[in-house]
Amino acid sequence: MEYVYAAMMLHSAEKEIDEKSVGAVLKAAGVKADDARVKALVASLASVDIGEAMSQAIAAPAAAAPAAAAAGGASSDAPAEEAAAEEEEEDDGAGFEGLGSLFG
Repeated sequence: MEYVYAAMMLHSAEKEIDEKSVGAVLKAAGVKADDARVKALVASLASVDIGEAMSQAIAAPAAAAPAAAAAGGASSDAPAEEAAAEEEEEDDGAGFEGLGSLFG
């Protein structure tokens, strides 16, 4: 992940993302950079609009969460609520029975 973070930092600083600059960021962070991984990262990012990819990555989870909650939330919450209510009823009764036996 530190390789991707280095590229994102360079992008946000409006610097060119090349092998030398990614390596320098990693070195400054105390990471021993693997030249092959740096080269692969730079090559894979050559055709990517990083700003657009970052905005889609930020928007995608926010848009997916309400849809997932609406689709599965109603059916999956009901059994969980019933189970929790049953547990609470059982716990309440068990506690009073134990106290009653103390006073005999």
